[in-house]
Amino acid sequence: SMPRTDHASTAADEIAFIAEALEAEAGAIGHIATRARTTDGERWRAAIDLLETCTGHVVVTGMGKSGLVGAKISSTFSSLGQPSSFVHPAEAIHGDLGRIDGDDVVLMLSQSGETEEVVRIVPSLAAVGVPVIAVTAQPTSSLGRAAQIVLALGELQEAGTLGLAPSTS
Repeated sequence: SMPRTDHASTAADEIAFIAEALEAEAGAIGHIATRARTTDGERWRAAIDLLETCTGHVVVTGMGKSGLVGAKISSTFSSLGQPSSFVHPAEAIHGDLGRIDGDDVVLMLSQSGETEEVVRIVPSLAAVGVPVIAVTAQPTSSLGRAAQIVLALGELQEAGTLGLAPSTS
């Protein structure tokens, strides 16, 4: 026969798991907020200045989960009155970079800063004179070194027992 499980215990475990995931994500946001107030404040100010003075589009790009988050960020910019579009980096490699010009600002999202499709389009953006703001874990990554401004996330612990889903980052 199947062993009986205590439903109350299972429900409590599930609630504890949810709470721990939310606490991990809240902690990561708190960590980034502290860095914005202290060591990274000038970078955040420079990024805000660049975005506020953008006369073209804020073009957002990223692969995978970063791309999904990027599409949401782009939509928010548009809702706030700043023209914005999301460009998939793989499509950018194959011709969509022509949509981007020197009046635009590109916001690139890559946790590792090494995502091939993202890193590959940076030299083409530099050739057109498009400034790049990178959101990545480490400023020393390929993307971090190539960007004009880096908003470094630092090392973040992904929520969940295995850390497989990049929900915190």
